[in-house]
Amino acid sequence: MPWKNAGGLTEEIASHPDGGGLDSFDWRVSIAEVARDGPFSRFPGIDRTIVLLEGAGMRLSRGDREIVLQTPFEPYAFDGGDAIDCALIEGPVRDFNAMVRRARARGAFAVVRSRQTIDAADFHVVFAAIGAHECSVDGEPPIDVAPRHALVVERSPNARPEALAIRPLAADAVALAVRIEWR
Repeated sequence: MPWKNAGGLTEEIASHPDGGGLDSFDWRVSIAEVARDGPFSRFPGIDRTIVLLEGAGMRLSRGDREIVLQTPFEPYAFDGGDAIDCALIEGPVRDFNAMVRRARARGAFAVVRSRQTIDAADFHVVFAAIGAHECSVDGEPPIDVAPRHALVVERSPNARPEALAIRPLAADAVALAVRIEWR
């Protein structure tokens, strides 16, 4: 789908509520294809985290501050309402985006390279960036998440939130995990 500012394309992994637009989601997880320099879409009231997946990187300018994202899987969190200009370092990049509307929810982000348990939450989103991963919630059979696939776990109404265990199935596997709780 097109970016909010029409400057590029994004692949939505998951959002809540289903079918919510770019101005009405509570949370959203996606992968963006950044093919040229330009401004980031602005999302006032949104806490945003991005992670470089592929490419040489990008320079993000926010006022008088510059952040360089060149290392894959190194998260950068910022206010989605900030005016940010992006300059590609050497060609197109792909990045992972997690966005949470701060008035309704709060999110936490983890890069998983070894077995890790993510604290209980209302939602968990796991993206297998490299390699396959096994994910499990207490009392349920494990689910294998194939490379470049995602798993969304939503707490059932009236059920207590559960922690999510993530186990990489190869030594070089990397998963990106987003934990979301209602305020």
